[in-house]
Amino acid sequence: MRLRGNAPCWCGSGRKFKRCHGDQRAMRLRPVRPGRVSPILAVPATVTPPDYVNGSIPVTSTSFQIHTGESLERLRVACRVAAEVLDTVGREVRPGVTTEELDRVAHEAYVTRGAYPSTLSYKGYPKSICTSVNEVICHGIPDDRPLEEGDIVNVDVTAYIKGMHGDTSATFPVGRVDPTLRALIDVTREATLLGIAAVAPGRPLNAIGNAIQPYAFAHGFGVVVDYGGHGIGSVFHASPHVNHTVHEWDTIEFQPGMTFTVEPMITAGSPNHHMWSDGWTVAANDLLPTAQFEHTVIVTDSGAEILTLTGQGDSPAGTLSRVEEGTVSHRP
Repeated sequence: MRLRGNAPCWCGSGRKFKRCHGDQRAMRLRPVRPGRVSPILAVPATVTPPDYVNGSIPVTSTSFQIHTGESLERLRVACRVAAEVLDTVGREVRPGVTTEELDRVAHEAYVTRGAYPSTLSYKGYPKSICTSVNEVICHGIPDDRPLEEGDIVNVDVTAYIKGMHGDTSATFPVGRVDPTLRALIDVTREATLLGIAAVAPGRPLNAIGNAIQPYAFAHGFGVVVDYGGHGIGSVFHASPHVNHTVHEWDTIEFQPGMTFTVEPMITAGSPNHHMWSDGWTVAANDLLPTAQFEHTVIVTDSGAEILTLTGQGDSPAGTLSRVEEGTVSHRP
């Protein structure tokens, strides 16, 4: 059950949740409005694009993405590039920068590594990353709106190289943010890692949602139901659909070599949402902020491995070492 406003806050302050880390007045930021979107950036001819860029219909595979040997090594490259691009863009997040400028930074980071931005021209999407600010849940289009002090922004990166897609995202604070928003970011990162840590061969797919939703609810936050993770590899979006909420019927068993994303979207308020007229941007109905983190993972013989890490083994989306060391637990 989700923590109620009059209950003691999970942080141990002794105050009611609604007067502490659940203070929605402190979380409420100026609503995001769409800005001007500049033309599509060019990709050098030396960078190989996915088939759908040249007019093919994007494939959504009903088969699981299974990778071993040579195909896994190619996927590792794509995931490492995605992690590096995310890290590069994250370092540029600050008050006054536009999400369009973040897109330009990401675009350059992709192409200098020989990778194509998977989102660019995917079903008509016009940019190289998704940037979802404040109440925008996902698929926000970079534009000329400057980020403001106290905002939060999710940057979603997908790199295509060597025939594989690597997908990752993180939510970044813009300058100094209210402690309530910092808590939303931290809990979302931790919930993501707990969901990944629940993966192991033979366990059911619902182990992910069974780890994520109770953790978010214990901190008073909501979880978006309609959007989830997905199989990934040579296909951008494939089976299985990965729910981040509790679904007891979701009993597909993990098997070694399966690759997919874990990417919960956690809300400060209601998980109900609407889509902007651009046909992409999904925003919370109550205009309260949301956060998201994402990793591409593979099922191993004994658990799960995060693939979207930099060459140094880190990521703005966190690593499983936090769970293994006990820094994150299943209780708040």
